Amino acid sequence: MTTMQQIPFAGTEPTPTVRFTERLGRAEQREELANTTFDLLVIGGGILGISTAWHAAQSGLRVALVDSGDFAGATSSASSKLLHGGLRYLQTGAVKLVAENHFERRAVTRQVAPHLARPLTFYLPVYKGGPHGAAKMGAGVFAYSALSGFGDGVGHLLNPAKARMAVPELRIEDLKAVAVYGDSQMNDSRMALMTVRAAADSGAAVLNHAEVTGLRFTRGRVSGADVRDRLDGTEFGIDARVVLNATGPWVDHLRRMEDAGADPSIRLSKGAHLVLKRTSHWKAALATPIDKYRITFALPWEDMLLLGTTDEAYEDDPGAVAVNDKDRAQILDEASVSVRAEQLRPELITYAFAGLRVLPGGPGDTAKAKRETVVTEGRGGMLSVAGGKWTTFRHIGRTVMQKLAAMPGYTIGSDMEPMRNLPHRLPLPGVANPHAVAHRLLSDGGAPIPHLAEDTAEHLATHYGSLAFDLTRLAGEHPELAERIHPDAPEIWAQVVYARDMEWAQTPDDVLRRRTTLQIRGLDTPEIRARVERYFL
Repeated sequence: MTTMQQIPFAGTEPTPTVRFTERLGRAEQREELANTTFDLLVIGGGILGISTAWHAAQSGLRVALVDSGDFAGATSSASSKLLHGGLRYLQTGAVKLVAENHFERRAVTRQVAPHLARPLTFYLPVYKGGPHGAAKMGAGVFAYSALSGFGDGVGHLLNPAKARMAVPELRIEDLKAVAVYGDSQMNDSRMALMTVRAAADSGAAVLNHAEVTGLRFTRGRVSGADVRDRLDGTEFGIDARVVLNATGPWVDHLRRMEDAGADPSIRLSKGAHLVLKRTSHWKAALATPIDKYRITFALPWEDMLLLGTTDEAYEDDPGAVAVNDKDRAQILDEASVSVRAEQLRPELITYAFAGLRVLPGGPGDTAKAKRETVVTEGRGGMLSVAGGKWTTFRHIGRTVMQKLAAMPGYTIGSDMEPMRNLPHRLPLPGVANPHAVAHRLLSDGGAPIPHLAEDTAEHLATHYGSLAFDLTRLAGEHPELAERIHPDAPEIWAQVVYARDMEWAQTPDDVLRRRTTLQIRGLDTPEIRARVERYFL
């Protein structure tokens, strides 16, 4: 049961004075990491490392997870926010891959995290002179839906006039037909954080903003890492029987700590997105073919419109990836194929972000490259994992653990017997029907906050699930925390306290970008940022 205690605040403005006390403090987390010999140290807090840590902890291993920035602070929070089967893979005949992706998508959406993911209808417009014909697209979406067991309906062709009713900003000039299919959508930051919580609840020791400055060796084998807390400079070491390098775009940087002569193992592809205010309500998303291989998305997401993505080779510093003017122009130009100009006005843009896909090394077009996961072993025995996609994050975690158990020279395989008996659809924390949660939050006897706004109730239900009741109980006891952070966003101040004390938020950016939607809405004003910062004093 969550407990709260009063704490003093040294400031001039009235601010909340409550704190959740369920999680270990940062100093205690460092002490645990420094004084334990772990079975597995996972370096890298993107979804690939997080999922592996979750599954390893569930199997009974002693697990540590660290990241130099925030959890999901880079690529894992810069995706297209989709869980999807991969419609374009049908062109290459990868039928089995699409079916497997659909299986994972449905499992996450229905059993693992129905509070964080939801089904989404997609319209694939077919224009005169486009790269694909209506008959081909109609057959394609039918086959696509068949591979998902028709769980999202039957893929079919739709009259453009009817499609316009669901997507008012759909451009209908030269529009011949619209192919309809189903996939799923999520908030990637929230999904990642709930998976971190699942790992921690299973016994993993986790710490963000903790940079690996070097690797430890015992008789030539990697046996841990030297770490520096980037918030206060504290240095400490972590010992482990096995070290997993899951640093994504930085995977080769860490491999060269193990072996200075290690050859490059990956190549990077930059994907940029724009977030815009919507000029109308959308009931479906648009997936518009740009050429034979590429599709650009226009997605209703968090009451906004998400556009993207780009796909081009990237060879600069991964930490410097950002959206530039060329990216903006390309995204808006490609979106204009199917979206009316009124919705694409530059002044509607509230946020832009870019991430890096990690692809198997070697030459070739990044748009055609497979999003496969590769596990390699270095000269010092460190395992490095790279690649994959959000849809299969659970499968990747299980696959890494299975490969680890099967590799010769590793002694933890015999300790993983419990993993073989784990449920294949183990839910994430807060699992619940979000509609039921929202209804209860709005009912007279179900919520401690009187007159809770409908959009806030829906937001809490779809970002926390049943854990939303922890926030509303806190806000009910301290009414100032029930106030909106910004009048144009559904978040309330209780979420800031919760992010700090229960979700490892350490900075205003952690809160504004990844634990709330304020930054992507363009609402992280200097005043709000300053007030959020006071929660960390």
